Amino acid sequence: MSTHAQPPRNRLEEETSPYLLQHASNPVDWYPWGEEALAKSRSEGKPIFLSIGYSACHWCHVMERESFENEEIARFLNLHFVSIKVDREERPDLDEIYMKAVQMLTGSGGWPMSVFLTPELEPFFGGTYFPPDDRHGRPGFARLLAWLSDLWERDRDRILKQGRALTEEIRSEARIETQAELDPALLDRSLEALASSFDPLWGGFGKAPKFPHALDLRLCLRHGKRTEDPRAIEMVMRTLDRMAAGGIYDHVGGGFARYSTDEKWLIPHFEKMLYDNALLVPAYLEAHLVRPTPRYAEIVRETCDWMLREMATPEGGFASSLDADSEGEEGKYYVWSREELTRVLGPERGVIAAEWFGVTTEGNFEHGTSALWRPEEPEVVARRLGVSVERLAETIAEARELLLLERSRRMPPGKDDKVIASWNGLAISSLAMAFQILGDHRHLEAAERAARYLLGGMRRADGRLHATARTGRSHLDAYLDDYAFTIQGLLDLYESDFDPTWIRQALALNEVLTDRFEDREGGGYFTTGKDHEALLVRLKSPHDGALPSGNGVQVSNLLRLAELTGDPEHATRAERAIRSVGRLANRHPQAFSQLLLGVHHLSAGPVEIVIAGEWGTPPFDALLAVVRETFLPQRVVAHSGRSSDAELLPILAGKTAPPGETLAFVCRNFTCGMPARSPEELRQRLANL
Repeated sequence: MSTHAQPPRNRLEEETSPYLLQHASNPVDWYPWGEEALAKSRSEGKPIFLSIGYSACHWCHVMERESFENEEIARFLNLHFVSIKVDREERPDLDEIYMKAVQMLTGSGGWPMSVFLTPELEPFFGGTYFPPDDRHGRPGFARLLAWLSDLWERDRDRILKQGRALTEEIRSEARIETQAELDPALLDRSLEALASSFDPLWGGFGKAPKFPHALDLRLCLRHGKRTEDPRAIEMVMRTLDRMAAGGIYDHVGGGFARYSTDEKWLIPHFEKMLYDNALLVPAYLEAHLVRPTPRYAEIVRETCDWMLREMATPEGGFASSLDADSEGEEGKYYVWSREELTRVLGPERGVIAAEWFGVTTEGNFEHGTSALWRPEEPEVVARRLGVSVERLAETIAEARELLLLERSRRMPPGKDDKVIASWNGLAISSLAMAFQILGDHRHLEAAERAARYLLGGMRRADGRLHATARTGRSHLDAYLDDYAFTIQGLLDLYESDFDPTWIRQALALNEVLTDRFEDREGGGYFTTGKDHEALLVRLKSPHDGALPSGNGVQVSNLLRLAELTGDPEHATRAERAIRSVGRLANRHPQAFSQLLLGVHHLSAGPVEIVIAGEWGTPPFDALLAVVRETFLPQRVVAHSGRSSDAELLPILAGKTAPPGETLAFVCRNFTCGMPARSPEELRQRLANL
């Protein structure tokens, strides 16, 4: 009987992050970020090599294979540097600081992020992906390490001076005065900025690579309602149509990839992130309210089904992401050749599927394979094939089931199954909204399970949240986004099932957020809590990135809480947070779409709707359906009945219905007209708003 020696394990083997665990058997003597590594750097006088990435990152995997599994490079790193590996999804605070450094040094950023620090944690050199040897105009990682090590020994004072100067530049940026009153024309300027970058042919904003920009789309819907400018709605519809038809959408299993490498949304970067899908679901839902479109409802159902099928964890939360790669090849899990379609579906159905999904003999991707997309309308394909549109749709529905079954037999891409509180907050919101508009109770139940897990399995005894969890172990102080996105999810849950527990929990988390994150001098909120680990600088992140700004989400949370609870202090804090970044928002409105959702809420005039009666009865459901099918984004909805709590929600005071009746109260500034008794009457009241 032979035995095989296990590969050596480094200090990452006790971590929960799948990304860090992927590196646990590298010959590099990796440390997680923590006092052990930082103390080693200080005591031995060695610079730190900080490598930041994430599990679904294609080039992170490439650099690992080429450099971190290279014995010679590993030996040099181990001898001359203290190497620290960080999962950016677990430590957005570190990622934010050192990404600023890399951008200042190089003019751009990305992942894997490779930064070199002094023992005082000051960055002095950085970049992204480095090949192992010189190629493609990039210096080889081995040569770079040798040069930096030599420079550290020969001219350390120069490096320390560079690190201090760069650190001061980062700190100076954080001290820039950003407070100002908003330009009264800011919303109009936002619409013009979005229109100027819009692609009228393929939809989306900017050039390739194209990202979905879900927040910009939702803001455009509000611009359309506010101004009745048809451009705003058309930008949204063109983009959503093109994305739904493109290869960025998974036509077999549902859900969207992170971005498209081309202007047509055809070839995606195949990684699938929980947050992208959680942000796109509300965009499709709101567009469906503005202009009812069966395809949008179908996209939402399929995307939510993907979340439930592939991303749900046993504990009740949702996993973070799926890799782009499988079997060492990007996209291999998702693409098809014409021959494969014939083999799986049979000759007749295979031809129909190939025509429907734009699969040609040459392929549109690599090795004769194709990313599935919908280049033509169903009527065009049906006419060319000589079949009815109905028969075509039936055939494609059958084909999708068979292709999904066949794909399940392939080697799947890696899954990062850690649960991130902030991303799960977004997922809760999206599933709750999907239930409200489309009525599938599975989506509500999944949102409730995830909320219970966040509030139970990821919460400390003192009421504070942990940022991340995996296999039952939660840890790391939660960040602003974790609190703000979770509060948003809880508010959306309340408006789904009217359980006052969600409001109590949202208010409790809001107290923690206010105490630990608020900038009491300047307004707004810091990324990290007041007792967080001391880093180079404590930053705010007011603008949107791949994720919505936590400050912007909290502004909307506070405005909703002000309406529900009648406490004006919530609205005061929201307005202070808006003013705290007014100078930046006035100058760059396209970077603040999440914040401008809150500005629109205020400018449109918040609306409070209370439905009084027995929840779940036909009269109640009929009135609630009118509210939920109306695009009125500045409204809050509450239920007054036997299980409600008027002390918790003063908005309910005096709004009751006689036994056996159901009434709908529509109020502005806590002033209400006569209650509506029928769906028709309520629909007219809402239309008049």
